[in-house]
Amino acid sequence: MSDKIIAPKGLAGVVADDTAISKVMPEINSLVYRGYKVQDLAEKCNFEEVAFLLVNGDLPDKAQLDAFTAVERGERGISADLKAVIERFPKEAHPMDTLRTAVSFVGMEDPRIWDDSKETSIEKYISLLAKIPTIIAASYRHAKGKELIDPDKNLSISENFFHMCFDKVPAKEVIRAFDVSLILYAEHSFNASTFTTRVITSTTSDMYSAVVGGIGALKGPLHGGANEQVMHMLKEVGDPEKAKQWMLTALEEKRKVMGFGHRVYRKGDSRVPTMKKYTEKMASFTGEEKWLEIANILEETMVSEKGIHPNLDFPAGPAYYMMGFEIDMFTPIFVMSRVTGWCAHIIEQRADNKIIRPLSGYNGESEREVKSISERS
Repeated sequence: MSDKIIAPKGLAGVVADDTAISKVMPEINSLVYRGYKVQDLAEKCNFEEVAFLLVNGDLPDKAQLDAFTAVERGERGISADLKAVIERFPKEAHPMDTLRTAVSFVGMEDPRIWDDSKETSIEKYISLLAKIPTIIAASYRHAKGKELIDPDKNLSISENFFHMCFDKVPAKEVIRAFDVSLILYAEHSFNASTFTTRVITSTTSDMYSAVVGGIGALKGPLHGGANEQVMHMLKEVGDPEKAKQWMLTALEEKRKVMGFGHRVYRKGDSRVPTMKKYTEKMASFTGEEKWLEIANILEETMVSEKGIHPNLDFPAGPAYYMMGFEIDMFTPIFVMSRVTGWCAHIIEQRADNKIIRPLSGYNGESEREVKSISERS
């Protein structure tokens, strides 16, 4: 084929389409959402404002934010049928698996599943934004053998999540650090899970199917699951005095060290300084300085030995752990945030859609004759 283009493995460096949602600028170590620097959004906005921004294109004014928040808070409840399903999940199941199944169930309950108008899509988006934290918390409580806690409409998204998980809202320092993490995780251009949602959407499938696909992609340790692996690594190291040698040994043995490196960034993840600042605040607030000390030594050793910098998962993992979350909750929390970016991309894909269908290079057997079973015996 004269128009055949041979893409590099993993589509590295390939521009697959245009987007107005976010721009990663590795050459200047920057990331913008709809033109706004992510570090500025993290310092000056709450997560609800960013959730509005990504889908609507601009930051809300007071009236718009109040209306958006009111709808989101009204959509937090999940049906009795879904609660019954969650209460039958295996208690040892990974929360990403329970979340994937529950979001699919929400889609089955929605009679508007094939209505892909922009207005209805935004309504579905707000419903998912509201229900996903409820689902994660309900699955967590079920796994612990505890009674499910209903959402509280008087609390922010971050406050309500802690309320539904732990039956209490922590100090404002914890809430602020959590809110910042959600803002930083919300969107990151054509990453693997976002591209997955766009591929599914391009077939004119429904929003719920696309989000379920995104959850499946995000589960992988080379993508969203990396924040869990970072904390497992810190716990394996266990002691700041062992950290440097642990890293040197890992590098010598050519082990995959999670939380370092990025397909796009080469000089460091633009989101890391902000998240690291709030991880340091969490360490100071909780007194769990050990995890920060281990992380700092691992980072210093990796940078000095290989020149490879940490990505967002590296400071986010210990921050969540110090907030009281179990490790297998980290990636579902990522979904709480990234559903904003996914749905923005789903809506954008629908607005100017063409099915995403690349070609493949064939490296299998050459054409062969089919022999009967007797001839093959």
